[in-house]
Amino acid sequence: MQVRTFLGLECIEITNGALSLLVTRSVGPRILALFTQNGENLFAELPEHTLDCPGRGAYFLYGGHRLWLAPEEPGRTYLPDDDPVHIEEIDSGLQVTQKFDQVTGIQKVLRIRLEKNQPVVKVEHSLTNLSASEVTCAPWAITQMKTGGVAILPQYNGLIEGNPTLPNRTVTLWPYTDTNNPAIIWGNDTILVRANMQDGALKIGFPNPRGWMAYWQRNTLFIKRAVYNNQAAYFDSGSSSECYCNPDFLELETLGPISTIQPGDSISHKETWRVYSGISWPENTQEITDRIENEAAGS
Repeated sequence: MQVRTFLGLECIEITNGALSLLVTRSVGPRILALFTQNGENLFAELPEHTLDCPGRGAYFLYGGHRLWLAPEEPGRTYLPDDDPVHIEEIDSGLQVTQKFDQVTGIQKVLRIRLEKNQPVVKVEHSLTNLSASEVTCAPWAITQMKTGGVAILPQYNGLIEGNPTLPNRTVTLWPYTDTNNPAIIWGNDTILVRANMQDGALKIGFPNPRGWMAYWQRNTLFIKRAVYNNQAAYFDSGSSSECYCNPDFLELETLGPISTIQPGDSISHKETWRVYSGISWPENTQEITDRIENEAAGS
């Protein structure tokens, strides 16, 4: 394992020739960077950005990819993860294990794998209940991207039970979201979020049967996929996918179903990331959505 320092933190670098990842062992579990072949880090770099955890101090965002507990409750969700983590090699990647958290009773684990010679990353997010009581929560996988690009949020546009009179989609908005914000482009097939805000913030959530979200920036397309269970309940008014944006970063977020974890049990939530280079922004975003969904059908 090659060791590097990034954002002042000790990291393990893994690569497959198409992509490189930096996984820190100083704090976490966190994936701090995702580099393409041309050396560009697609993830936001936010070493000074913090959130306040009431009674516990500062939670450092750092940028990159993290695992949180849903629903968002600052006293639990924002618990600082400043202790070193244990990293071990697994087939095609790394397993990152956080120390047992006395406050939540949950231990977080990331299993990160790079597909051989392909620009594909698979991340399994696991939550294990090591307390003596059941814990109700959901895994919440959050990826912070640099600003300057466009998020693509697919909307379900089919019929429910073949009935054209039933509603077929919902969108959840947070109190600070202005529906007239020019950063949001409302469409029937996709909602676009331009990460060019000068102030304020916005957040959009939605159930995501199509199972993907994407972010385009400087001719690079980052796609993350997570399976949607239409028989399950999700936090945030049924949102399995969410997008948060402010002037400093944009987040692509996926959530697992609401689960009650019994003592000693675990739940997991899987994402697959794919990176395409040399993708120009098209006049019609249908070109991008077709590419994403055709690639999924062929995989």
